[in-house]
Parts: sequence; structure tokens; C-alpha cells
Amino acid sequence: MDKNSYREEAIRADVSLLTDHDIYLFKEGSHFHLFEKLGSHPLSIKGIEGTYFAVWAPNAERVSVIGDFSHWDKESHPLGVRWDGSGIWEGFLPGVLAGSSYKYHLVSRYHSYRVDKGDPYAFRWEVSPKTGSVVWDLDYEWHDGEWMRYRSYHNSLEAPHAIYEVHLGSWRRLPEEGNRFMTYREIAPHLANYVKEMGFTHVEFLPVMEHPFYGSWGYQMVGYFAPTSRYGSPQDFMYLVDHLHQNGIGVILDWVPSHFPDDEHGPVYFDGTRLYEHADPKKGYHPDWKSYIFNHGRNEVKAFLISSALFWLKTYHIDGLRVDAVASMLYLDYGRKEGEWIPNEHGGRENIEAVHFIQRLNEAVYQDHPDVQTIAEESTAWPMVSRPNYVGGLGFGMKWNMGWMHDTLDYFSKDPLYRKYHHNQLTFSIWYAFFENFILSLSHDEVVYGKGSLIRKMPGDDWQKFANLRLLFGYMYGHPGKKLIFMGGEFGQWDEWYHESSLDWHLLEYPLHQGIRNWVRDLNHLYKYEPALHELDFGLEGFEWIDCHDWEGSIISFLRKGRKTGDLFLVVCNFTPVPRQNYRIGIPQGGFWREVLNSDARIYGGSGYGNLGGLEASPVPSHGKFHSLSLTLPPLGVVFFKNEG
Repeated sequence: MDKNSYREEAIRADVSLLTDHDIYLFKEGSHFHLFEKLGSHPLSIKGIEGTYFAVWAPNAERVSVIGDFSHWDKESHPLGVRWDGSGIWEGFLPGVLAGSSYKYHLVSRYHSYRVDKGDPYAFRWEVSPKTGSVVWDLDYEWHDGEWMRYRSYHNSLEAPHAIYEVHLGSWRRLPEEGNRFMTYREIAPHLANYVKEMGFTHVEFLPVMEHPFYGSWGYQMVGYFAPTSRYGSPQDFMYLVDHLHQNGIGVILDWVPSHFPDDEHGPVYFDGTRLYEHADPKKGYHPDWKSYIFNHGRNEVKAFLISSALFWLKTYHIDGLRVDAVASMLYLDYGRKEGEWIPNEHGGRENIEAVHFIQRLNEAVYQDHPDVQTIAEESTAWPMVSRPNYVGGLGFGMKWNMGWMHDTLDYFSKDPLYRKYHHNQLTFSIWYAFFENFILSLSHDEVVYGKGSLIRKMPGDDWQKFANLRLLFGYMYGHPGKKLIFMGGEFGQWDEWYHESSLDWHLLEYPLHQGIRNWVRDLNHLYKYEPALHELDFGLEGFEWIDCHDWEGSIISFLRKGRKTGDLFLVVCNFTPVPRQNYRIGIPQGGFWREVLNSDARIYGGSGYGNLGGLEASPVPSHGKFHSLSLTLPPLGVVFFKNEG
């Protein structure tokens, strides 16, 4: 062996980013910055450029790094196992530089199992259908300082949250170039300009983490520390986030700590054992999604997942994580029949390990990043999802209101003639509206798999469909809770969402679609700039019924209130196609009530029924109030009035 070879062998043996304290925290399950230690990290040691690799594979007999730098030779670049029982293999490989593709070749102690695995901690992956990891550094010069200084306000529970849910691969494509995706950098100015014009406060991306199957929309991911390379590099994704922040737009990411796919290069059966997933399929395999369930009770897995969450918040300046499929984590019998699941230690169906994991996740997020939010997609009545751990809650900042979504869409799908028999579907949501910090979501899940687009759910002829959709959005923006709309719904796309094609932007050439888009834009701006419509979204003191009992007329009326005395909005919804003249509504104080928005205005495609810009209150008692307004209620319409004294 020549001198250079001796020198390289010495470097391989001596270099480690891991300290004894790191190992202690890793074993304990409380090391939440593992992305700084495990994975691949380009370094310069004693003037020699190379990469430090570290991978957790406690049941491996041998581990080597294979890649384009060695013609994928399985023997030339072995790693050494640490002496401390952590199961971590590591080594510094001179000459392996940023941009190199690699995998880990693992030989298990069991079953003569040999496999080539991607790096669970990789910062970048090869472009699909290739499945290798890529050595990468994450240097980037951010320009979103102003947003980061003030984002504690933008992301606070009292701030407006009008969220635009986006799938990056299908928001807008380039048909002139073979229907290809737009890259992160290409989409940045278009998305920022559109979202800003429309008045949305945040975008929420369906999972951007690397995923092998594009048709999973990102929900079957293998790269928990890497944005998908389909649209560009990690720095390109940083540029997208940066550009949105510079335009005053927050960024929320969907994140999936519940399950992962069975692709061989992913975490499944990583070292010849069930390392990341439960060994028993009754706990470790999801029958509905044909995917594997993380072992949330294993300390090293807990540290892996929470490190992923903190990684996106720290490295990519993300403003919130929407945690997917929380219900599937909370219940041991989720998606299973009797006899297909294992009860907990008390004989119940609650997944105690997952509950503790979720609580620890939220605790860690808010400890490190108190100016962000975590959001639960939780479809059951599990109590206190968005309440702090110290009072027994799960610790999320907010929760999607799936009950409101289901009841509301079911109500709107009915012929207005029969809506009076289902009036409670509108009023019931207020009974529980303040038990959680709710987001009213009209998400991607509601416009796929034969459910029909939002506008196709609406009954009646085309005019009534558009009027109903405007009414739905108006009712949503008046109702307490933050707001979320999936792309395409805001301009009444007819077709269901399809991930392989662009939204039908050509529809905006037609007045009725323009009207829907303009209505959502004006609702967003009103919601953003009027405190009465957002700052008490989660407090009963911000809402008051005027009349919820007019089931015969299918009409509801209520007040939204701000913290400032006299900051009042009156919202009245008519869910039938019959205009109502001289409809009296009681109000808490006199003066002029300006009609700020009317979904039936002609600029939105309506018929023009309204109240000529506003009304002076009359000293005529109604609904238990000393003053009232005699209103014209438009057909299938909603009107917003602001008290101006």
C-alpha cells in the first residue's frame, strides 16, 4: 500500500461527526437534528475533499457505499461500524464529491439478505425513475429576512389563514414542451403573482418529499429530507419558498410520518429486519394503502421522523407542517377488521406509542420554532387534537374540520327544494366549532376518484351551479375557522383534478368562471383585512347567531366580531333560488350597515339582487335586538354587511 493509500485509510478511520452525546440522544430518541450527523456530508479533511457517510443499520454484517464514483462496486468503499452499540456505520470517503450518486450496499446478519438502499437521510435523490441518493450541500443565500422577522404574526392563530392547496406537478404545465412539469424556479413567479393577486395568505404543497411513484401525489415517500428532484434541486426549492416569502406568502408542507411504501430502495426491511416498521403486520402493514407503518415506539425511528419535521422548518424556512393521516396513527384498528389488530396494553384500540410520538413531535416543533404551525388531518372525534400537551392534548396548532366539510358538501349537493329538511347540517358545526382550532378545508381529496369537482357537486342548471358555488365559498368565509381551497376550485373547474395534466386555465376566458375567481379573490381580501372575520376564528366570543331557525326558508344569519368594540359583520345566506324581499334581520346596534360583498352582484355572474350598497338600521325590534334591517336577499346568495355606526 502506497503512502496516499495509508493516508486515506487513516482519514476513513478517524473522521466522525458523531459525539458520544449524539449517540446517547439517538438511543434515547431525543436527537432531533440527526440530519446534521447521519446521511452524507461533503467535507474537506486535511486538505482532502471527500464525503462523510453515516447510516443506521444495526443488523447488518457489512455496509459499503456504492456509486457512480466506483462504478457501483460493492466492495471498494466499506464503512466501519461504531463500537458503542448504536448500530451506526460510518466513514470518510476521499474523492467522493457533491453531485455523486450513491446507495448503501447492506449485507444482513440474517437470511443471507443483500440489498442496495437509498440513504434515508439523503438531501437529494436522483430523478425518477432512478432511485439513487445524491451527495449534496445545502448552501443558499436567503432573501426572506423581512418575512422571517414578522412571521410570528403571519402564522399566529389570530392571523388570517386563507390557504391555497397546490400540487406542484399539475398546477400549470407547459403543453408547448410536451406537457412537462414546470421547475421550482419556473413556477415561482407565476405562483407568487397569482396567489398574491388572489389574496391567499399561504400555499400548502402536497408532499414535495421524494417519492418513487408520481401517482401517489407524494404521499408514499422515501426521501424524508429531500424535495423531489422532478422539479429541480434543493436550492431550486429553496428559491421557490424564498420567492413566496418575499411576496408575503407563507408556505405549508404536507408531511407523512404514518407510513411509507414498499419500494426496495426505501426504508422497508432496511437491514434485513423490520427496522423502521413494526415486525408484526397487524401493527406494521397498512392494508388500505399497501404500505408499511412506522414503529413510533422505537426511539431511533422517533428521532428520525422528528428530525425530518425540524429539518424542513429550519433548512427550508417552512411555516407549517400539515400532518397527513393522523387518525391512521391514533387507532390500532384503523382500516382493519376484527382479529386483524392487536389491542394496546390496556385492551383498547388507541395507539399509545403513536400518541406519545405525536405529542413529542409537536413539543419539539414549537420549542424550536414557536412562529410556525402544525396542522392535523384527523378525521375522527379524538379530543383536544389542537390543545397543548400539558392539558392532555395532542399539541397541534390547528386541525382540519372534516365534519364541517362532509356535512356542508352533502348539504350543497341537495336540490334546494329539499334543503329545509337538512337545515341542521348547516347549524350543527357551530356546536363544536370552538372545541378545536379548525381549518375549513375543501381539499384535493374532495375532487378525485369520482367525487366530482366542486362545481359538479352543485345541483341545478349552469347558472344555479355557479350561484351555489359562490354561496358555498361565501358561507365558508363567514363561518368561524381558517380557510383552505384546493387549486382549480377557485375558478370552478369542471373536471376532477388529474395529476397528469394542468388545471383548465382556459376556462377563465368565460365570464362565469371569471366571476367565481373574482368572488374568491374579493372574499380573501375582505377576510385578510377585516379583523372581525379572522382574529377570533377560534373563540366563541367572535360569533353570534342572529337566526339559525329559519329552516323553512333555508336562511341563516349571524354576526362575526373583532376584539375591538363595535367591529361587527353581519352575514346572511339564502340557500334557495328564491329572492327574498323585505326580510327582516335583528342587529345589535343602529347606524349604517354597508353591504360590502354580495355573491349575486353582476361582476360575479349573479343576477344583481342587492341592497344598493347598504341600509340604515331601523328602531324596529327583531330577533331579540332593538334594531333591525329590512333586506333583499339574493337567490342562492350570501351578503356581508359591515357596521359603520
